[in-house]
Amino acid sequence: MTEILCVTHKYPPSIGGMEKQSYELIAGLGKYYKTHVIAYQNSGNKTIWFTLLRAKIEAMLKAYPGISLIHLNDGSMGAASLWLQKSTPIPVVVTYHGLDITFPLAIYQRRIVPRLAQYAGAICVSAFTRSECISRGFNEANTFTVRNGVDIEMGNIPPDPGIVEKLKNRYGIDVTGKQILLATGRPVKRKGFSWFIKHVMPLLSEDTLLLMTGPMKDEPSFLEKNISSLPGGHHLQLLLGIASDAGEVNELLKTTRNAHHLGSIPYNDLLQLFSLADLFVMPNIQVDGDEEGFGLVALEASIRGTYVLAAGIEGITDAVIDGENGSLLPTGDAQAWAKKIKELLSDKPRLAVLSEKGKHFTRANYSWNNMVNGYKEVFDKLIGWQS
Repeated sequence: MTEILCVTHKYPPSIGGMEKQSYELIAGLGKYYKTHVIAYQNSGNKTIWFTLLRAKIEAMLKAYPGISLIHLNDGSMGAASLWLQKSTPIPVVVTYHGLDITFPLAIYQRRIVPRLAQYAGAICVSAFTRSECISRGFNEANTFTVRNGVDIEMGNIPPDPGIVEKLKNRYGIDVTGKQILLATGRPVKRKGFSWFIKHVMPLLSEDTLLLMTGPMKDEPSFLEKNISSLPGGHHLQLLLGIASDAGEVNELLKTTRNAHHLGSIPYNDLLQLFSLADLFVMPNIQVDGDEEGFGLVALEASIRGTYVLAAGIEGITDAVIDGENGSLLPTGDAQAWAKKIKELLSDKPRLAVLSEKGKHFTRANYSWNNMVNGYKEVFDKLIGWQS
């Protein structure tokens, strides 16, 4: 059986979309290859893990000389492993998720990205990310698109009407008789949360509630308050994952009666919120250097049977297919967003049909198996080129 080595710093028991993607990818590849794994599993200092990474990879290659391909799970892993380009003839393929290729720091774009282009292969999670790679000098012939997958079993968990009482008792939000829009994610500028509250919510009836979930502090730290005024502050915000929209969202929530932020909530509650919502919204706006690489959360909403409205920009268009599992709307056009929301909420039977159609479409096109088979096709091609 062909042997491969998968190296990842995003892996369970840490929880997150990339951790889940990495786990499911490696598990799925194990059906086709003898798969060796080097993974950071949230044990010990991550900086030390990266420091020792070269020695770990070299030891693995020595112990298993039959390894025919190495996969690195993202661009930061590719940047940390550039030494492989001169140390082994084994083809190395790197997955790119978006920001790991578009990160706007000049030295990263000038010095690191051209080196990343020299790996044997690149797998991009969206056509948008692939186009960003090619525009930076990647070879079209060995730069591929394999879309992320979603856990389709999420769709089999039945809705729990108890979520209505939980919202009332835990968060003081009564959704009885209301129409619910749901958004989730870190409040960074590109997500468009403050834009949506400020420009779209005033155009909707007070019976239409916006519920938001995700990590958000009531008060930013000293660093978060002042980092934007530092030289290269925007770059630092992106690098550190700072919630650059949190301050404005918090201020808008004080005056917007029909918008609420629940903070981080348990996973099972999030699944129930997906099902409770009438619509899931991804109102992304364009922020230079912080483009959306894919849009996995849209698939999670869709697999729970919720129709998605999303800005038709960047990698989102690989997750939300207009007219299939959602509708793509012009970014920054509040009138268009409000009109579509009103149209769909005014015809619940039609919305139910669209939601069910979207669920079936997502199930058929975005399973983990689809993703794994896409990777296998690329891996086999690269291994074949090498031999």
